[in-house]
Amino acid sequence: MRKRRKILTVSTAVVAAATLPLLISPVVSAAAREDDDDSSRIARLYAPPPDRDSFRQVARLAWRGDFRDSAGLLAMVRTPQAVWYGDETPEQIERLVRRTTRSADVQGKLPVLALYNIPGRDCGSYSSGGADGLAAYEAWIDAVAEGIGGRKVLIVLEPDSLALLPSDCADESNADQTAVEEQPAEEQLAGEQQTAIEQQPAAEAPPTDLPPLPDPGASTAPPAASDAQGTGQDTAQPPDAQSPDPRLPDPRLPASESPAPKPAEAQEPSGLQPSASQSPAPEPSAEQPSTLPELPPLPTPDPMTPDPMTPDLEDVGDLDTPVVEDQETAARYSEINYAVDSLTALGNTSVYLDAGHAGWHSVRSIVPRLIKAGIDRATGFALNVSHYQTDPDSAWYGRLISSCLAYADEGGDPEDCADQSWSRRHARRWLHAHVPDDPGRMKHFVTDTSRNGQGPWAPRAGAHADTQSWCNPPARGLGRRPTTRTGDALLDAALWVKTPGESDGRCLRGTDGPLDPVRGTVNPDAGEWFPEQALELVRYAEPSVKVFRRFPGR
Repeated sequence: MRKRRKILTVSTAVVAAATLPLLISPVVSAAAREDDDDSSRIARLYAPPPDRDSFRQVARLAWRGDFRDSAGLLAMVRTPQAVWYGDETPEQIERLVRRTTRSADVQGKLPVLALYNIPGRDCGSYSSGGADGLAAYEAWIDAVAEGIGGRKVLIVLEPDSLALLPSDCADESNADQTAVEEQPAEEQLAGEQQTAIEQQPAAEAPPTDLPPLPDPGASTAPPAASDAQGTGQDTAQPPDAQSPDPRLPDPRLPASESPAPKPAEAQEPSGLQPSASQSPAPEPSAEQPSTLPELPPLPTPDPMTPDPMTPDLEDVGDLDTPVVEDQETAARYSEINYAVDSLTALGNTSVYLDAGHAGWHSVRSIVPRLIKAGIDRATGFALNVSHYQTDPDSAWYGRLISSCLAYADEGGDPEDCADQSWSRRHARRWLHAHVPDDPGRMKHFVTDTSRNGQGPWAPRAGAHADTQSWCNPPARGLGRRPTTRTGDALLDAALWVKTPGESDGRCLRGTDGPLDPVRGTVNPDAGEWFPEQALELVRYAEPSVKVFRRFPGR
């Protein structure tokens, strides 16, 4: 009897696996017809061959008889999405890009390429790697251009390359994301240093984020802050750019509360230096007034860099970079500019630069970076790549950035631009007074909607030393289906740039690992298929994934 049941079960599974394509093909075609109005027929976006591990998961679900999840997962992996390239040799990348662009051209579809090979990528964290220097990167970009040729391509150029500059790696990577979450830690620090100046706990908040990162150690070198980042394809959006003070439009540094631009070098001495500098004063009462005024002026002005730097960079408004721009950051701008010039020269290539997301940099922070990277010669900028910000937030943020770029192009100072921290009424008033009505005179943008169906993850405050809210957050869902019909004159396309179902990294969240304390499992490495997350994206999708075909008249 048991043997007969076993044979029956195996036979059913085999039949299910064999008929899976027939069962799902009407589902996928129905989903395609449903999305035709928005994407497939209008956008004509290219769907690359799915990951083999995704097909294995589809087959396993079918064998278990879970046809709903199997069909939903298959529909997800067959949806148009970006093809990621990075770490290949010039010979390899030229061949691979040529194969992809030719395949898309034969189908009459537009391929989306995510180029991810910038030197010093991801600050040496989960998606570390990239070309070995400027010359190697230029050779790689040249090979990409050769592979594209004259075919039409949309390129998302180097996700996180501008929102996460080399100068950001050691100084702001941890502190920005945990500026709000670490308030209890700051209170503990204040209790331990009862005799310190009241501002000193804020000045030492960034260093409190660094000790949980045991691997690289905190320094000003680009590879630092490993666990604090997980960028690009594994979604490294560590900083949570909203400033604690709504008057401050440039939340690049949670060090907006800090008296020094490099917290790792200014832990305990930073709070003592002002008083030490005043020690020759004869009266102790004169020390305190002279010490306190020295700290507040740093967060008060809009620019986050000290005043002595502004005359040298007044045209750029170097809002987010450290006081002295290091060689790696200067090289980063050279690399992006070279890629922009090489790729746009092809004629049929649209190039979108990295602009982070609405919860990271302020408008006044990211615009100078875009300007220095050559946005004037690029098609536009990309938002929310590998992240979870909602469509309304991304659209508003993109409009503000585009408006600020137009304002700066007419000679305006980006410091005067409306910011996402402003009230909508106040910002619209500024837009009406300073921005042209013609969208053709403004830079356009694209957004990543691959995993923003449920918006950003909001972990319980204080649950983890480093929440890493960007890293494989639970219960997220697919977002808007890819389309070039957006209904927004400035939004060129909603795309699935991040490959849904691929892991962001191990996600240790400030622990020693190897388990992700949120999920209780060891997450796959960045870029590897994550079956549990893939199913979550399908089940929590908004709009939902349609897995049953509705026949006419029913």
